[in-house]
Amino acid sequence: MPDSGYPWPISTTRLDNGLRVVVSEDRTAPAVAVNLWYDVGSRHEPAGQTGFAHLFEHLMFEGSVNVAKTEHMKLVQGAGGSLNATTNPDRTNYFETVPAEHLELALWLEADRMGGLVPALTQETLDNQRDVVKNERRQRYENVPYGDAWLRLLPLLYPPGHPYHHATIGSMADLNAADLATFQAFHQTYYAPNNAVLTVVGDTTVDEVVTLAEKYFGAIEPRAEIPPAPDGRTVPATGVPAVETVVTDVPAPRVYVAHRTYPFGTPGYDVVTVLATVLGSGRGSRLYQRLADGERIAQPDLVGAYGVDLAHAPAPLIATATARPGVSGERLAEGLAEVVDEVATVPVTPSELDRAKALLTTAWWRQMSTVDGRADALGRYATQFGDPATVAERLPAWQAVTAEQIAEVAAEVLAADDRVTLTYRPEEKL
Repeated sequence: MPDSGYPWPISTTRLDNGLRVVVSEDRTAPAVAVNLWYDVGSRHEPAGQTGFAHLFEHLMFEGSVNVAKTEHMKLVQGAGGSLNATTNPDRTNYFETVPAEHLELALWLEADRMGGLVPALTQETLDNQRDVVKNERRQRYENVPYGDAWLRLLPLLYPPGHPYHHATIGSMADLNAADLATFQAFHQTYYAPNNAVLTVVGDTTVDEVVTLAEKYFGAIEPRAEIPPAPDGRTVPATGVPAVETVVTDVPAPRVYVAHRTYPFGTPGYDVVTVLATVLGSGRGSRLYQRLADGERIAQPDLVGAYGVDLAHAPAPLIATATARPGVSGERLAEGLAEVVDEVATVPVTPSELDRAKALLTTAWWRQMSTVDGRADALGRYATQFGDPATVAERLPAWQAVTAEQIAEVAAEVLAADDRVTLTYRPEEKL
């Protein structure tokens, strides 16, 4: 496959109710991926309604006007398909991959829960899924070593009132306090055709998809006024490092070093993506070479760096390491900071740059090799940047990054005086 673009056709049609329908035909295999992106995530949640977008990820599998509780999943899986949904600060998406002959089923199911969830939503269903989310919070965040790191990092990176200040899982107090009418109003506000992008990739045609979209989505009324998300693009530098130490039941010290950078999709974040790969992806990375293999203060499989691809605020770059036995959290934090600081002063070598770009190229085409990966990418670029075809810009942007750009960006966004450092330290055993 070529490295410089998206080698499949892309068509975009907007229905009268505002729903954007993106189609990319690929006759390689008799399967289609359906992906519905709603422009609602935790950054849209008003005060007192944190966790609502994530809870709706659960509720939208619990029945709608014409589909009984759990039937959505049974119908898709019974047709030989797979399905899931995810929520993040920027969006919620629902997706199925099915044999091509079941495309109509998938579109009918998605349309029914877009337009028919609220009449079917009951207090019993709401209470049940609230309990599911509480258990998810316990299992994924509260009762797992280091599990609450993201919950702690966000408030350190973004001040109170910022749309990224709270995590997608939300506040249990907010979820418990809201009544059924409040949840119904949230769905009616954001889960509307003019706030969504429907993407279909695979063994189909534009005419078939648009005809079916008109049939099942066309009668759903648009929302007249969808509240804009709060503007989070500016986060003033404090000039003071943010430091938090957590003493808890963990097996070894672990350190996270985090910095705000640029929004996903900008030229600056393209540089950050390559920078993060140089810094912390795999055994050839700087963090591994220095802390795991060189100084031997970090566990080899628990050291790395990555960017979090948030599109509407300075997105974080996070470097992390877990200590080997006998190494203190303080020593590990010092070593981690040294390697991060040196990205601005020790030039990235040609071999480091080539390695990083090769890793990113492989990851990119791995996503593009599946119809569901492409459907998600096209939905993202249509939702966040207004044009699915701009997906073709990302890989060439990474490939064009230079060592000089990495040094410049590192000097700008990785300053020690605006750094977040989160350290986990094991409790002392009596």
